Amino acid sequence: MVEPSWVRGLAPAMVGAIVAGAGCGSRIDAAAQGPIASEQATFELVTVTSGLEHPWGMAFLPDGEILITERPGRLRIVRGGVLDPGPIEGVPAVYASGQVGLLDVALDPAFASNRVIYLSYAAPGDGGNSTRVARVKLGDGRLEDLEVIFTAEPLVNSSYHFGSRLAF
Repeated sequence: MVEPSWVRGLAPAMVGAIVAGAGCGSRIDAAAQGPIASEQATFELVTVTSGLEHPWGMAFLPDGEILITERPGRLRIVRGGVLDPGPIEGVPAVYASGQVGLLDVALDPAFASNRVIYLSYAAPGDGGNSTRVARVKLGDGRLEDLEVIFTAEPLVNSSYHFGSRLAF
């Protein structure tokens, strides 16, 4: 995997926590750069890109590109440190309200050969909303062959925290 220079030596989970935290109402000053010390560790805050609306999840592609979910229902890609101006097409219908929307993104363990990713999101349904997980192929600027592989039940009429993280 080719890593962007700013991420070398950092665990992706730490970078993800900082970026996702900054997009989720954190009190970190988005313009700040440099180290941030806690009782247990020192983190390096680096602005990777701007222009995102409520970034939620990230996945690092083997070529160094980064997929980023935006809560309102957009999947974005950062190439060479630059946010592509248009979202990736083909994202499933997302129920975006309050604390819910397009949540996490994860690469299939065989992504380099199959181009499959997984998305978790709040989805509208008959009688309410629910968390779903879909498997989909990342094509050139669009998602293809979407298959919903999990739907949480029962559906609810709420926009309260549907949170999720995907892991293999």
